Amino acid sequence: METKEILKKIQKLEIKTKGLTKHVFSGEYHSAFKGRGMAFSEVRDYQLGDEVRTIDWNVTARFNSPFVKIFEEERELTVMLIIDVSGSSEFGSTVKSKKDLALEIAAVLAFSAISNNDKVGAIFVSNKVEKYISPEKGRNHALIILRELIEFKPENKGTNLNEALRFFRNTQKKRSIAFVISDFFDTNNFMEGMKVSRKKHDMVAIRLFDPAEFELPKMGLVQLFNAETGKTTWVNSNSVLVQDYYTKEAVLSETKIKDDFKRAGIDLATFSTEQDYIPVLMKLFQRRG
Repeated sequence: METKEILKKIQKLEIKTKGLTKHVFSGEYHSAFKGRGMAFSEVRDYQLGDEVRTIDWNVTARFNSPFVKIFEEERELTVMLIIDVSGSSEFGSTVKSKKDLALEIAAVLAFSAISNNDKVGAIFVSNKVEKYISPEKGRNHALIILRELIEFKPENKGTNLNEALRFFRNTQKKRSIAFVISDFFDTNNFMEGMKVSRKKHDMVAIRLFDPAEFELPKMGLVQLFNAETGKTTWVNSNSVLVQDYYTKEAVLSETKIKDDFKRAGIDLATFSTEQDYIPVLMKLFQRRG
């Protein structure tokens, strides 16, 4: 894609998503992802009714009089976009691919974050961490993330979300909100990485899918290509048995992912390449508000 095309796409994306952020998601983002950590503010004299666990024993010992710690909610957040750029992200049987959908959702989340004066950063992952953009504030930084995502060509095609989750935990020492944007076609046990990350950070799973992944189009004898492994398989797409097996496996995989995230206590929102993503994002924000 030429630089002129990229700039035009970014400009169009900014106009659309900033409008959504201002008019549709106004207030929704803040209430859904408000600062959940508590930061130390000051100490004051102990008062009747204060909890014993808030006593600052060091200050109390120094002045021979009880003092308690006062905490305030941390308003500034760090939002990390962990984006799957593996081979399967290129797939799309409708007007947009999963990568296109990921780009638009990432744009809404990035502009929502900066409009709330939060920092936003990104990690692009295949079966390794492909790129890291450290979190910063401001419109220009959000535009840098989007431009990188549009232009980016991953070195590898496979998927290992645990690599990104491990990198995320190592780089973000302060409690952050992480949106993991992926189709979750990952043969590694990524749920363990999600659960470990959840102990300190606020994790949100954004699952992308294409309708053709649930219903195989009837096209006779076709060659299916796995974009991540490079392997091909010939199947008779007109066969009822093949059709049923294909759909059954997709539904089983979908059900398992939903159950796993529910058991882990991690919010999951599912987005289709053929449907409007706005109502799904609104529902996610409202559910957390």
